[in-house]
Amino acid sequence: MSGKILIVDDQFGIRILLNEVLQKEGYETFQAANGIQALEIVDNHSPDLVLLDMKIPGMDGIEILKRMREKDESIRVIIMTAYGELDMIQKAKDLGALTHFAKPFDIDDIRTTVKEYIVS
Repeated sequence: MSGKILIVDDQFGIRILLNEVLQKEGYETFQAANGIQALEIVDNHSPDLVLLDMKIPGMDGIEILKRMREKDESIRVIIMTAYGELDMIQKAKDLGALTHFAKPFDIDDIRTTVKEYIVS
């Protein structure tokens, strides 16, 4: 597999886990701990897919998603959120998010879904 994936999560452990798994699949990965870093990476590297956590201190996931869409309206984003945050999930989908994962997620599900959305 090839493609560039941006992982946006304020939790270091989640970024490292996703980074390791996705690099093993052959993707080029970028990591951001906050919205400012994420938007800089979008500007500089044009990722093919973004895995975006919704609960990030400062600029939250909805605001990050809005700003990403302003920069690139075709950007492909999968959101990650705590189980049951239905309003936030709906807002993100209204803004163009492809799908969502509830935390804690199954890493095999992420692997399969990334493969599906990065090539289609």
